[in-house]
Order: sequence, then structure tokens, then C-alpha cells
Amino acid sequence: MSLAVIDRNDVVLRGRLNAPPELRPMPSGDTLLLFKLVVRRENPRPRGSKSDVITCVSYSPALQRYAAAWTVGDVVEVEGALQRRFWRTPTGTAVAYEVNCRRGRKVSRGAQRAPARPA
Repeated sequence: MSLAVIDRNDVVLRGRLNAPPELRPMPSGDTLLLFKLVVRRENPRPRGSKSDVITCVSYSPALQRYAAAWTVGDVVEVEGALQRRFWRTPTGTAVAYEVNCRRGRKVSRGAQRAPARPA
């Protein structure tokens, strides 16, 4: 059986942008788009957090251009894969889990209020 059949790493998120997207030049010469989405938990525990802040990145020039129009508070939906990224810092190696986005779009106000479809 091939790995394509066994493994699957697909992430779809919809949440609010909590800060303006930023472009970061990387030592490799690539440009990284970085933004964070606040995503509400479906069934939060009574005393627990009601939402999560998820770091999203993209190396896609098309998505970088599109995200330039996003503003704080916009509802955004992204598709990508969960990844773990390492980099060197003056104090050692740093690591982060991020959603590497291949697609993203701003969700219209009407779509935000649409009721969930029954399963």
C-alpha cells in the first residue's frame, strides 16, 4: 500500500484574522506570508479556552497577493496541511506547528451566517 493511501494531512480552517498578515523574507530568499486565525472551539470545556489561535503560513505568491487585502476581523477560510518548522535563533533551535496554506479566501458576510447543514 502506498503512503498516499495511508497518510493524509488536510486542514480546513475558518476563523477571524486577529492581526494584519505580514510578509517575512527568509534567509533562503523566499518570502513567507504569516497570519493568525482565531478559531472557536466547537465544544469548549466550561472553564477552558473558548478558542484557539492558529498560525498559518504560505509561500504561494498568489495567496500572498490575495491576503494583502485582508484586514483584522475578516473571516478567512484556508486549506492546507499541518507542518512542523524548525529554524535557528541566537539561543538555539526554535520549532513551530503551522498550517501551510495552499488556498485561502475571505468569507462573505452572508456565508458567515449560513446555518450549518445537517449531517
